[in-house]
Amino acid sequence: MKPNLNNASLKISAGTPKQFPADRLPQIAFSGRSNVGKSSLINSLLSRKSLARVSGEPGKTITINFYDIDKKLYLVDLPGYGYAKRTFEDKKKWSALTDGYFTDNRNLDSLRLVCQLIDSRIGPTEDDLDMLYYLREADLPHIIVATKTDKLNASEKAKFNAIIAEEELCLGTPVIMYSAKTNLGKDDLWKAIFAACED
Repeated sequence: MKPNLNNASLKISAGTPKQFPADRLPQIAFSGRSNVGKSSLINSLLSRKSLARVSGEPGKTITINFYDIDKKLYLVDLPGYGYAKRTFEDKKKWSALTDGYFTDNRNLDSLRLVCQLIDSRIGPTEDDLDMLYYLREADLPHIIVATKTDKLNASEKAKFNAIIAEEELCLGTPVIMYSAKTNLGKDDLWKAIFAACED
């Protein structure tokens, strides 16, 4: 698979499972807490500045954004979780919509990989570990993408890797160190995505 990465567009911002695309293109989902850098990562992957909108107000977006990559696959941006200032009603909407993606998605068998984003400066939060537990229990293929690694020095990177190595829910899960600012890890992440789409 060699899609033209310049031919990328937002297919739909879905607010309910009924709005999910009906076609059966492979889907690569991006999960993570609010402000982990999902939009910046997607823009970095596609060498774009603003295809994925970077919100100035973390936790505000409660839609699932499907990005059509050359009619060959979708990058799926799931709503960020764990934002403390989100209202109870908003949290319920987020939970229902994200749950719907995994449980009420007519094309769930088109989901080839979940990229679980973790802020490398913080390490896995309880919400991250809950998500990793769900992905493991549901037997969904997933990898960990550590974001914002350009902000770490060598000892901080070593500390992050040690935390991941000691966390049972991360055992055996591939980890890609990523920086949307420097594009560190970009080639490795695309290799993982293409490999998942070819399985």
